[in-house]
Amino acid sequence: MAGETTTSSLSVDQVAFDRLAYFALRSELLFDQAADVQPVQQAMPGTGVTFTIFSDIAAATSTLSETVDVTPVALADSQVTVTLYEYGNAVVTTAKLRGTAFLDVDSAAANIIGYNAGDSMDQVCRDVLAAGTNVAYSNGKSSRVGLAVADVLAANDVRKQVAALRGANVATFNGSYIGFIHPDVSYDFRSATDASAWRTPANYVDPSGIYNGEIGLFESVRFIETPRAKVFTNVFNGAGAAGTGDSYATLIMGRQALAKAFSTQDGNGAVPKVVRGNVNDTLMRLQPLGWYWLGGYGRFREASLRRIESASSIGSNNA
Repeated sequence: MAGETTTSSLSVDQVAFDRLAYFALRSELLFDQAADVQPVQQAMPGTGVTFTIFSDIAAATSTLSETVDVTPVALADSQVTVTLYEYGNAVVTTAKLRGTAFLDVDSAAANIIGYNAGDSMDQVCRDVLAAGTNVAYSNGKSSRVGLAVADVLAANDVRKQVAALRGANVATFNGSYIGFIHPDVSYDFRSATDASAWRTPANYVDPSGIYNGEIGLFESVRFIETPRAKVFTNVFNGAGAAGTGDSYATLIMGRQALAKAFSTQDGNGAVPKVVRGNVNDTLMRLQPLGWYWLGGYGRFREASLRRIESASSIGSNNA
């Protein structure tokens, strides 16, 4: 009809993309902060670092004779060696990906590599701690496989380990020990313990001295809650079937439980270094990016480290 305007659908509308890159949910890296023993006067580069511990001599409680000389006592020492190992990982971006991506692929790769370095080393550190020889099982059980769903962490489990640490003359961190506890275990433990027995971090330390992940003080233990706590999966009867229950490791420690050693040569140090690899392909399309660390962790004083294994009422394999 004359005078009418004809309209048509134009293909100019589309979904927009946000150019900000997001990443997977990440837990905090916490275990490395427990490594309070590190080389101070390392003599030379080597495949490991040996630390020397001098033993005290027995107390002299007998009186001296006026005319008889004292008999000298021999000094004794022991040594702990932390071996250095190579660790590393890498990704490769392609020219086509970098040239067609709607966001900065190189920045995203650097972020992922950086977190992977910390994530990897934190798990190495955790596994060294979780292999300590001083272990107890909740509710008086004698083994990991002997645990049951009801054997959750109790206040007396913690008190016993604090007593053991004090009995072994283990030094504290400014008056308190440190405990690493899984959120599933923390749920049961905090539900069963009297709230008045807990103190929040702000009430007992200067905010600048609070550990990452710290949730409070109970029976002289500053607890750090982390999903990175060691879990031994499928080890006892749980979820109604044999071999489906998980055992959670709660670590309680004092000073000098953990030692950390590392190379200081060739750009190495206390933390992994980011490495941009050589581009060796003919058209220089493939660009490697990775991380590398030459170092290691070791238990320095077994007496300073205690592990309590327990079940959890909300664990996925313990219900």
